[in-house]
Amino acid sequence: MIKIIVSNEIETVCPRFVGAAVEAQVKNTPFCPELWRDINALVEKYCNELDTTSIKEQIPGITSTRRVYKACGKDPSRYRPSAEALIRRVLQGKELYQIDTLVDLINLASMRFGYSIGGFDADKFFGDTLTLGIGRNGEPYDGIGRGLINIEGMPVYRDAEGGVGTPTSDNERTKITLETTHLLTLVNGYDGNEEQVRANAAFIQQLLRQYCDSDGGTCTIYY
Repeated sequence: MIKIIVSNEIETVCPRFVGAAVEAQVKNTPFCPELWRDINALVEKYCNELDTTSIKEQIPGITSTRRVYKACGKDPSRYRPSAEALIRRVLQGKELYQIDTLVDLINLASMRFGYSIGGFDADKFFGDTLTLGIGRNGEPYDGIGRGLINIEGMPVYRDAEGGVGTPTSDNERTKITLETTHLLTLVNGYDGNEEQVRANAAFIQQLLRQYCDSDGGTCTIYY
C-alpha cells in the first residue's frame, strides 16, 4: 500500500482538503469501445447542459481547485486543472484524446465529478510514500506530453525522487502505459466534500471492474 501524506503547507491553503487513493491490480488495453460509449454519453450530456463560461462556477470540484491554485500563487487560467481542461475541450467541440483504457477511464471519472485525478504506474515510484505539497521555484518537472513545466505555486505529489503529479499534469516518469499492472489513482477534493470524493473513488473502482479485469482494488481516504 502506498502511504499518502498531506503537508502543512497544503493544510494552510486548503484546511478542508480530502483525498481518495484507489490502488489496484489491473490489465490495460489500447482501446475499449464500451468505455467510450460511456465517455460519449457524458460528453453529450455536458454539451447540452454546460458552456465554457459556466463550468468554473457550476462544478464545485473545479471551482475549489482553481481557488487553491490562486491561494498557492498559480494562475489557473494559464495552468488549467485537468478536469476543467477536459470539459472545456469537449464544450469547444474538440475530440477528447484517446490514450489507452486506464487513462481514458481516469479522464471519464475526472469529468464526471469535476475533480482532477492523478493516475500512476505505482511500480515506478521511488519509496512507498507520496507527500502532497506545493511546487517550488525552479523545481524540475516533466509533464506528460508537455515537457518541462513550471510547477511553482502548484499542488504537487512527490515521492522520494521528486514530483510525480499535479492537478494540471502528471509526470512522464510515473505515467501509465499498456504494460501497467499496478495502478494508483488519487482523487483530489479541494472542496472538502468527502461524500463526493468517496463516490468518485467508488466510480473508478466500478470502471476498473468493468473494463480492466480488476477486482477494483482498495480505497483509502486521506486528509
